[in-house]
Amino acid sequence: MRDQTRGTLRFALCILGALLCALCPVWAQQPKKVPQIGYLSAIDRATESPRIEAIRLALRELGYIEGQNIATHYRYADGNFPRIANLAEELVRLNVDLIVTTGGDPVIRASKNATQTIPIVMVGGGSEPVGAGFVESLARPGGNITGLTNLSTELTGKRLELLKGAVPKMVRVAVLYEPTIPGNVLQVKEAQATAPALRLMIQLWR
Repeated sequence: MRDQTRGTLRFALCILGALLCALCPVWAQQPKKVPQIGYLSAIDRATESPRIEAIRLALRELGYIEGQNIATHYRYADGNFPRIANLAEELVRLNVDLIVTTGGDPVIRASKNATQTIPIVMVGGGSEPVGAGFVESLARPGGNITGLTNLSTELTGKRLELLKGAVPKMVRVAVLYEPTIPGNVLQVKEAQATAPALRLMIQLWR
């Protein structure tokens, strides 16, 4: 729980950092401007609500309260991935100061295609961002994309090792995944590559 709280605070700081970079010239001219945040999710409002509430609380701890000194425009694709590009373009037309993306590669890529100037803050899901072409490097992202990455693909093999260590007699592992999300497919491939050395069989469910 403590790690989750720290992660949420780090993400909130990423949002604030992107806002400050985007708004410094504007604040010099219009001190009373309320920052506008676009929030783009691949899933539905109900499923996303715990994450949103955690971000709200983290921002509140840092002095930023939704409806007072920041405003957020929420857009949900409800699992309809073809809608994501239109929703990203809609947020750009609203002239938000930054776009927060959740839902992995499709959401990050749609936002990147929609704008090269508005800062994009990724939550951490999806492919490794350098390999996916979203950033130049983790140390110096370049462009307009920043945020968190959890390196899920690279850690897949280690997770299987830990699982095998905890349950040595285990021989079969079920993997439930969404094949339309590229990051999920990469994680499955990594699991399948690691499994033989651990004498495990991967059973896919999608």
